Amino acid sequence: MTKVTMTVNGKEMSGDVEGRTLLAGFLRDDLGLTGTHIGCDTSQCGACVVHVNGVAVKSCAVLAAEVDGAEISTIEGQANADGSLNVIQQAFQDHHGLQCGFCTPGMVMSAAALLKENPKPTEQEVRDYLEGNICRCTGYHNIVKSIMAASGQDVGAIAAE
Repeated sequence: MTKVTMTVNGKEMSGDVEGRTLLAGFLRDDLGLTGTHIGCDTSQCGACVVHVNGVAVKSCAVLAAEVDGAEISTIEGQANADGSLNVIQQAFQDHHGLQCGFCTPGMVMSAAALLKENPKPTEQEVRDYLEGNICRCTGYHNIVKSIMAASGQDVGAIAAE
């Protein structure tokens, strides 16, 4: 067992992990942050995306011990300080960017990373960026629309599908 300490959503947290413990498992099982979803265990679906030191990563492909000392942001840390939805979360709600919600945490975390890198992406840039995130319900159209809206762009011309 190895003791790991990291700052998660602004709070220092620590725990003992086995060498094979994945970050996704540590967040969910040890820290109780179950918003990070595990959909495939093979880093194919993107449901487990979190930010490590400001970079979006698939937490099912990172060992918890590898991020000892890191700053981690999860979906639980995305809301505004008063608990209200942040601009991305609100856009997903307003533009129906979710259905079952299983992929939503990973999509929101990926969207946050994209908008940090590219504050005004084109529709194609959003679609390209989300290539590693799978949604089995929405067909992506309203997810893309939600991200475009979160960037402050007019999405009135984007037809619903």
